[in-house]
Amino acid sequence: MGSECSRFSPCCTSEFESSVLEGPDYDNNEGNEIGSIPAFREFTLEQIKNATSCFSVENIVSEHGEKGANIVYKGKLENQTRIAVKRLSKTAWPDARQFTEEARCVGKLRNARLANLLGCCATNDERFLIAEYMPNQTLAKHLFHWESNPMKWTMRLRVAFYLAEALDYCTAQDRPLYHDLNSYRVLFDEDGDPRLSSFGLMKNSVDGKSYSTNLAFTPPEYLRTGRITPESVIYSFGTLLLDLFSGKHIPPGHALELIRDRNLQLLTDSCLEAQFKDDDGLEFVRLASRCLQYEPRERPNKKSIVAALAPLLKETDVPSHVLMDIPHVGAPALLSPLGEACLRQDLTSIHEILIEVGYKDDEGVTNELSFQMWTDQMQETLNSKKKGDGAFRQKDFKTAIECYTQFIDGGAMASPTVFARRSLSYLMCDMPQEALNDAMQAQVVSPIWHIASYLQAASLISLGMENEARLALKDGASLEAERNAKAQKVED
Repeated sequence: MGSECSRFSPCCTSEFESSVLEGPDYDNNEGNEIGSIPAFREFTLEQIKNATSCFSVENIVSEHGEKGANIVYKGKLENQTRIAVKRLSKTAWPDARQFTEEARCVGKLRNARLANLLGCCATNDERFLIAEYMPNQTLAKHLFHWESNPMKWTMRLRVAFYLAEALDYCTAQDRPLYHDLNSYRVLFDEDGDPRLSSFGLMKNSVDGKSYSTNLAFTPPEYLRTGRITPESVIYSFGTLLLDLFSGKHIPPGHALELIRDRNLQLLTDSCLEAQFKDDDGLEFVRLASRCLQYEPRERPNKKSIVAALAPLLKETDVPSHVLMDIPHVGAPALLSPLGEACLRQDLTSIHEILIEVGYKDDEGVTNELSFQMWTDQMQETLNSKKKGDGAFRQKDFKTAIECYTQFIDGGAMASPTVFARRSLSYLMCDMPQEALNDAMQAQVVSPIWHIASYLQAASLISLGMENEARLALKDGASLEAERNAKAQKVED
């Protein structure tokens, strides 16, 4: 048996372990300001490629309400911050300097009601916006395309109120305009709280237009002048109130006819039966009709909308993820044996699990090999891998590192499992930074592999980066849950 680089001893439950399971302790600042969100910065194209695994198809986010050529990817930075990356063509913003300056202005906003803009990138041919990632889809998904349970009335009120607060905050920060406000622009964070996408705050719409082509939902003054005003935003907010009340995307003109005829039963979502008092429903609809007035000056301002919605709120002490019936990662029972082992720094158990898993998770990883590589390099690199596997099983981690390095440097194929095994070998040899680099590289090769996230957590704990480790553990648990759910559907 070869030499062992470090102790194989699981640690006992630590203060950090408790904090991981309870979740982060964010500052509760007044005005919903988020002190933990980093300042806006410019990213390099290389950083964005690394975060999105070179714009992997698996990282495309289909439910962010972005249409056409503007694709949104999910990604993860080196510090484990999860991000949404909107990829734009140069034609959307020909002037790179203007694009960067406008993004920087939006990036100054920091609020708990926004999916805050974290940065941007302008290359020769493309433009990128980087925002906080919201993992629980859009309002459109939960209202119009729900699968198990429709959204409760209490949650719909919360969505309206939080959205009104977001718009009021932006107005107070001298950003009163919002382009194409709709149910796809409202996103839900990991706690199930609704957030307003920051992409629509860019002065010139990144989609090349301020509103969708459906004229029935477009503010009448925009049809006349082609210009968006603060009052136009109120009109769009009114259409969102109708969406929330009806559970359908009803044209405002038809909805106003029903309201005038006092025929609210046809306007009300049948899923909401007996969930609210008639007076509350009437107040909600009245507010919607005020927002949809033909004359802009007759519409309420954002602050008065917040004041009108506040008395209607119910069950304010119930977390949003409970109202939304969204799984909330973080409880001890949700961590698998591998997640628990990484949390507790039980390197022996991690080693045993990786041996048991073997190379089955390498299936489906594409490796394009030229004929020359097959003939000249394959045998040599496979021999290195075979020697590395033998050393890894025998706990000779120094030799495993050497052999796996020869295999990786050979460049014949990319194996997430080899990166994972070398990552653990580095941990065993008390080289946590190298271990983290390999765990991240494993995820570049296989973006939705939960084991890569768990190993990142183990490495980050060794580096003393507790907040980042917490996020990596949650990522790993989420990816593993998705994987298990898909496997269960196949079996069924």
